[in-house]
Amino acid sequence: MSQASSGTRLRSVEFEVFGKVQGVFFRKHTEKRANQLQLVGWVKNTPHNTVVGAVQGSAENVETMRIWLSTKGSPKSRITKCEFKNSRSITSREFPSFTIIRK
Repeated sequence: MSQASSGTRLRSVEFEVFGKVQGVFFRKHTEKRANQLQLVGWVKNTPHNTVVGAVQGSAENVETMRIWLSTKGSPKSRITKCEFKNSRSITSREFPSFTIIRK
């Protein structure tokens, strides 16, 4: 796991996205956006038709991802709500990359 470079604040946050977010390539687009932002973490579908996950990286990029998860998502998704929890500062990334968890 990589550590923060001098002056870079790392953040971690967990999320759950509600609405039409399954069957619309939401996880694939989330992985793509996370990689563009150099974030690590994971994303997966839930049995109750939501998508959950975690992202870690620079505070600025985590905030950009929070906005994307709340308002954009995949082209065919319809987000009705996005909840965030366990937002915290971290000293190093806890995941090696961003992955889609498939059950």
